[in-house]
Amino acid sequence: MKKLLISRCLIGDKCRYDGLNKPLPASTLEALKKKYELIPICPEVMGGLTTPRIANERRENRVIRKDGVDVSKAFYDGANQCLDIAKKTHVDIALLKEKSPSCGVHFIYDGSFLGRLIPGEGVFKELLREKTDIKIYSEEEIDQLLK
Repeated sequence: MKKLLISRCLIGDKCRYDGLNKPLPASTLEALKKKYELIPICPEVMGGLTTPRIANERRENRVIRKDGVDVSKAFYDGANQCLDIAKKTHVDIALLKEKSPSCGVHFIYDGSFLGRLIPGEGVFKELLREKTDIKIYSEEEIDQLLK
């Protein structure tokens, strides 16, 4: 069975900045479990950030909280820990939360905290792309994982 690295918020864990989650529909999650061994990760929590926490957005290679504090170290630490998990568990595929400053696959918020999306990658997604051959999908591309 192939292994699927998956953002914890997508499986229902309340680890988002606002203390909530963004769970996939139960039927979708069950279909994934039948096809893959799920390996849940949350780079932000693994980097030492609390839940809930002040909103963060990526600005180039830094991640800034809404109050202006640079939290890049926590994001990069968590991303590296998740990369280690991916390598140690021999993950084949990743399913990451779109728009996240950690996991955004195709889009992230622009760093202005005005809700504007731009093409870009989260810190962890960028690291996975640069350091592995793992195929990376967002929850908006889940149909491709269930083919």
